[in-house]
Amino acid sequence: MTTESKNEEELSAEQLADEIVKQAEEQVEEQHEHAVEAISPEQEKINELELSLAAAQSTVVDQKDSVIRAKAEVDNIRRRAAQDVEKARKFALEKFAGEMLTSVDNLERALQNIDKDDESNKSIIEGVELTLQGLISSLEKFGVKAVDPQDQPFNPELHQAMSMQEVPDVAPNTVIAVMQKGYELNGRLIRPAMVMVSKAAPSVDAIA
Repeated sequence: MTTESKNEEELSAEQLADEIVKQAEEQVEEQHEHAVEAISPEQEKINELELSLAAAQSTVVDQKDSVIRAKAEVDNIRRRAAQDVEKARKFALEKFAGEMLTSVDNLERALQNIDKDDESNKSIIEGVELTLQGLISSLEKFGVKAVDPQDQPFNPELHQAMSMQEVPDVAPNTVIAVMQKGYELNGRLIRPAMVMVSKAAPSVDAIA
């Protein structure tokens, strides 16, 4: 076999191999196209539904967060409004009570200073007492309560000591006189009681 014949034989083998490869590729491509054509509509629908579901889920999450934030804001507004109303109510009551306490003090002083032995003052005393009791009852309906610590231990949170005095047989730091009653509004002190407090006698060593 000549060299030329050998080369032609090798070339024919390569061409044959290329042809086989080409045919195989064409068959694979054709099969792929058939497969794509067979599943494409269903797969496309599935992809579309998956995208729609993902978008819907994202929207739900966003809307849920918005609803939660909106609810929290509404709750905050309601709480602040309730606090403002409560503060306004307490301030109004405190101002009202303060004005009325002045009248209570004046009526109590009138009863203390009037001559009760004078029969001509009897009707006046009864009128003042009825007015005082009516005023106190009205204040109690609004949560105003008197602080009258006579003979009780001195409490700096409720009482204001105006003076101190030694009193035999009385324990130190005892309220021995109430010069002006204190008052609480719904458990909160609005005016301390002005009192006189007993003090301990000086020790023998201190006198010496």
